[in-house]
Amino acid sequence: RDQITDFLKALDSFGGYRATVIALRLMLLTFVRTVELRAAHWTEIDLERAEWRIPAERMKMREPHLVPLSQQSVELLRELHTYTGGRAFLFPNYRNPKTCMTPTTLNRALERMGFNGKGSIGFSAHGFRATASTILNELGYRSEVIERQLAHAERNKVRASYNQAEYLEDRRVMM
Repeated sequence: RDQITDFLKALDSFGGYRATVIALRLMLLTFVRTVELRAAHWTEIDLERAEWRIPAERMKMREPHLVPLSQQSVELLRELHTYTGGRAFLFPNYRNPKTCMTPTTLNRALERMGFNGKGSIGFSAHGFRATASTILNELGYRSEVIERQLAHAERNKVRASYNQAEYLEDRRVMM
């Protein structure tokens, strides 16, 4: 938890592409999987409603997922739109803009900042999800709200068949 401040300072002085910086900030703010962020399309984003609707075909569990966006996320997306808004992907690949950012981009940025790789704390882009879950649980948020935000499926099959709650208002507050 204390290292988030160090991470944000390092991110502020990072010399890489601004889109990469925005992607890392959005990982911290949205708790999505890296592939969900890297392959996000502008058509999924509704800045007015502060929502990101990820279609089922892009989700691990093949269920659509709604991500409430914080004010900070919306501001970052508005800035990103000035760079990539004319493209299909939020984070197009610089060498081949018809595809999305490569799987290694975020982890290489974390390496260059000293958070991943040899002699580091070993933090990868996927680690934002565990960090978010840990901190939110410590802050007393309900586990079902956190798990829904992480797009985790209910493991209890009976409960899953009866409880279809999205906990959207609680998630908006949490985010």
